[in-house]
Amino acid sequence: MLDRFFEKSSYNMKKITIYLLLTLSILGCTTPQPKNINNICEIFKEKSDWWDDANDMKDKWGTPIHVVMSMMYQESSFRADAQPPMRWFLGFIPYGRASSAYGYSQAKTVTWEEYVKESGNYWGDRDDFEDAIDFMGWFTAKTYRLNKVSKWDAKNQYLNYHEGWGGYRNKSYNKKAWLVKVSKKVDARARVYGQQLKGCEEYLNSGWLWRLLFY
Repeated sequence: MLDRFFEKSSYNMKKITIYLLLTLSILGCTTPQPKNINNICEIFKEKSDWWDDANDMKDKWGTPIHVVMSMMYQESSFRADAQPPMRWFLGFIPYGRASSAYGYSQAKTVTWEEYVKESGNYWGDRDDFEDAIDFMGWFTAKTYRLNKVSKWDAKNQYLNYHEGWGGYRNKSYNKKAWLVKVSKKVDARARVYGQQLKGCEEYLNSGWLWRLLFY
């Protein structure tokens, strides 16, 4: 009887160990946040694959890279696993997060599912930069189609992104002074990113050999 107890306990410990190892493995695979998120050139120099993904988004959806990157800065600060903070009852009982927003783009589950259905990106993940920036390109392009907001207009694109297409049409943001202030910050950052990008776009588009020889 005692042998069976220890055998079962040993089996359970093995399962727990495997689960913990898998969890640590998954966490270890999370792409780290860029070191300097205030400089778009430094972001793309550090993560050259992101530059390719951003250009794919621009070619596919027509939204300027600096606009989407400014919105992503505001939403997640380029953290793959970003999500709203946990809410607590009585200060110690967790009862869920404020919304289902997750990942680089902070896309909510319902909106992400709409994107997947319309784009066909069935294997996409919100914590994958390539998929997240494609989602944001899709959203901004749809904002232009539905609400006639220029893809270059970071301020009003962000208001659509935050309030939804219907909320923007109803001008729900007029009741949220803090949100209008944030949208102006997004616009200002987009302008800074745009200027920075002009100074490094040639470098980012050059091959590794060209960089080695001439930079």
